[in-house]
Amino acid sequence: MRPDPAADPVPPPTPETLVRDHTVYACVMGSRAFGLATPDSDIDRRGVFLAPTPLFWRFEKPPAHVEGPGEERFSWELERLCALALRANPNVLEFLHSPLVEHVDDTGRELLALRGAFLSREVHRSFTGYALGQRRKLEADLRVHGAPRWKHAMHLLRLLTSARDLLRTGTLTVDVGAEREPLLAVKRGEVPWDRVRARMDRLSAETDDAVRRTPLPAEADRPRVEDFLIRARRASALRALAGEGPGGC
Repeated sequence: MRPDPAADPVPPPTPETLVRDHTVYACVMGSRAFGLATPDSDIDRRGVFLAPTPLFWRFEKPPAHVEGPGEERFSWELERLCALALRANPNVLEFLHSPLVEHVDDTGRELLALRGAFLSREVHRSFTGYALGQRRKLEADLRVHGAPRWKHAMHLLRLLTSARDLLRTGTLTVDVGAEREPLLAVKRGEVPWDRVRARMDRLSAETDDAVRRTPLPAEADRPRVEDFLIRARRASALRALAGEGPGGC
């Protein structure tokens, strides 16, 4: 007896459909969010989507992230984003604090209200660790090519400043504010490398000092984040059972 095609399960949505139909929060990142945009700057879009819970009941799970649709766009699935944020991933923490929000629904608003739960002294390890790796690349460029990539040097200074101020105040501010022109001067190659390197050294030392007196807790609030994720998954499952949303998902 041949199987009834009508009894076959509904195929899972494409990655593009997940982003289009299930994004809970989206924003602009990159130079525009940092306050460092110039007329030729790209528009870097980032987002987070909540994959319908029934998709996790299949052998083939939904993607943890999606590139696109369109250029300069990248999205994380909610669980992946939370896991990265709990580890104080710099890109993800800054994404959650972008001043340029393009879309947010009720789940996204709850996620943004949870931003403080992700912040901990781990930001010292993650931000400075990433900065150290980038500095090694800059020094390699200097040895091989005679000059660093000045745009990368600018962003390294920006990241160290952000880490220092976050550890000092407990608040993550993405826009560089009054530091815009000094940073753009570095990007244009107008500041000698010795001065840039000295500034990196000073910021690194100030960041190390800040972590010793930071108001941030030793660890992120994992139980609070997990409670949010469970509630989001449960609500998604109930919507699917009720037949709400595209294809019941």
